[in-house]
Amino acid sequence: MKIKQMKNTNWKKLGFEFLSIFIAVISAFALNNWNENRRDNEAADKILAEISNGLEKDIEDLRINKRGHEDGILACKFWRNLLEGREVNLDTLSMHYFNLTRDYISIQNISGYETLKSRGLELIKDDALRLEIITLYEYDYNILKKFEEEYDEMQYHNNYFAAINNKIAPHLGFDESGNIAGMQLPLRISEEEKNILLSYLWKIQMNRRFILSFYAQTEEKLIQLREKIERNIER
Repeated sequence: MKIKQMKNTNWKKLGFEFLSIFIAVISAFALNNWNENRRDNEAADKILAEISNGLEKDIEDLRINKRGHEDGILACKFWRNLLEGREVNLDTLSMHYFNLTRDYISIQNISGYETLKSRGLELIKDDALRLEIITLYEYDYNILKKFEEEYDEMQYHNNYFAAINNKIAPHLGFDESGNIAGMQLPLRISEEEKNILLSYLWKIQMNRRFILSFYAQTEEKLIQLREKIERNIER
């Protein structure tokens, strides 16, 4: 009987020790996972905060470019009116001369996204949010950059400045400092030359309107994405 009792006692003791070790291992594993998840969540929040700050700056830069293209459209209208012999405000001549064929570059703050890629995109647990971030940086921003800096049809200075300036410059007046001070009107150009200039103005205006529509769509995406990121961080 004593031997049987001792065996039962040993099995109970061993079973208790095994259970204790098992619980300790599982607890340590769970604690380790919890710590890793906490660190990942903290890292994700920091990266998302960096992306959000970058988006805020991107929105400001985007709006500057939008205003620039809007000014370019106003310049087209000014020069069209001038070519058609309509009344224009010559005090704004130099401004519209400057804005007519001005180009812009696409500035994007991508440091937050690059940090996310280096850490692993899966750090963002929200699939929908992760997809929106990837789409913005890998697609929308690249399209915008190509339109502004690479798409030949939208390189206004290279395509149109010389051709337009050759017809306009002979009629400009300059002050002692070399600034545009006025213009001799009416322009002494043929009807054919006027039509060519009008076609340039039409092309510039249409392309600026096109890119403005893309800017508007992109700006809305930036605003919505930034709001989603801020909500995600606040959880």
